[in-house]
Amino acid sequence: MPVHRRRLTTAVACAVMLIGSAAGATGAVAAAPARPSVAHPQHQSGRGALLHAELLYTLKTREAVAAELTEAGFDGSQTRHGVDAYRLTYRTVDPKGRPTTASGLLALPRGKGGRLRAVSFAHGTGSHRSDAPSMQRGTFLTGPPVTYASAGFAAVAPDYLGMGTGPGAHPWMHVPSEATASLDLLRAARAFRSLDRKVLVTGFSQGASAALGLGRALQAGEDRYFRLGALAPVSGAYDFGGAELPALLAGELDRKSSVIYAAYTLVAFNRVHRVYDSPDQVFQNPAVEVLFDGEHTGRQLFEGTPDSLDALLTPYGLDLLAHPRGGLVDALRETDSVCRDWAPRVPVRLYMAGGDEQATTANTAHCVDSLLRKGVEAKVVDLGAVDHGGSRHLGSNVRGTVEVLRWFRQLG
Repeated sequence: MPVHRRRLTTAVACAVMLIGSAAGATGAVAAAPARPSVAHPQHQSGRGALLHAELLYTLKTREAVAAELTEAGFDGSQTRHGVDAYRLTYRTVDPKGRPTTASGLLALPRGKGGRLRAVSFAHGTGSHRSDAPSMQRGTFLTGPPVTYASAGFAAVAPDYLGMGTGPGAHPWMHVPSEATASLDLLRAARAFRSLDRKVLVTGFSQGASAALGLGRALQAGEDRYFRLGALAPVSGAYDFGGAELPALLAGELDRKSSVIYAAYTLVAFNRVHRVYDSPDQVFQNPAVEVLFDGEHTGRQLFEGTPDSLDALLTPYGLDLLAHPRGGLVDALRETDSVCRDWAPRVPVRLYMAGGDEQATTANTAHCVDSLLRKGVEAKVVDLGAVDHGGSRHLGSNVRGTVEVLRWFRQLG
């Protein structure tokens, strides 16, 4: 394998699993509280109830923020404030509507009083439960929320169900539970800090669909207080069944990332909808299913999966992805609803990068067409050649963060 190809494939693994994707990253924040946690008993009932808030770290000055962002590969030139970062633990519901708990990051600008406008940022795909904003510092995961906080916003970044300190397995790409986890974190954040009613919503990759799901919930009035202010998703798989899976199966995307995404699709979707009866029905090696338990790192997934779809999947598994049926149809209907079944009444921009090796840009084109049929003209922003660590997909998040920030500032 040529050297440049090995470097790209390694970067792709990092992009998928968020490991080692930021040179010089400070690293993980311990799952156990670094400082005494603060309970909020007056908020301990119902969805969005704030159970604990713990200060994870403080970047005292804008210069400290800029240095940390630069080390993580992000643009540190837009900083205005220092940042206090908290892990919030709160009540929410699982995909079946049953009570559970989740965690997320709340990053606040130091020294800024009054009500803050919230930016909700939903992160990209991870495999280990520590691949979550409240579990990291100075990394690819925390670059966006710290950027928004330093600019003067209250940055709210859900870990998602089954990630961070939350129990159970992660229901990857399950938009309804991503939306409830995101909305309930906003409620918990409001219990901790006074927030403005209008929420600016963004997200990257997996989080782009999550952002649209949250936007839909806010516009539908699922919260009595919060309202949707604007939408700015980055490099999403908005049409997973009609664009992403066909491109993956046709070999149009990076081969190794396609293997991992194909496996994750079957395993995670099977957690909510019955997609297969047993792992040996779809996988050549049934042990692949165990790799997606939230306890295996991205590196372990990279090394524990084969290098081709033919080696990963049985003939039945390949045919199932090519011709979805049963529970997979139900799962895709939920995932692909983010651009199809509603019409945003706020400004919308879709950010993408041509040549994205993981999220085919047909996703964005299909989303724009779906919205246009409902009378919504969403502006597409092509971020250009924005490779980061050898990955155009990663690069779109880095460049997209600063471009989304500039737009949010214009909106006031």
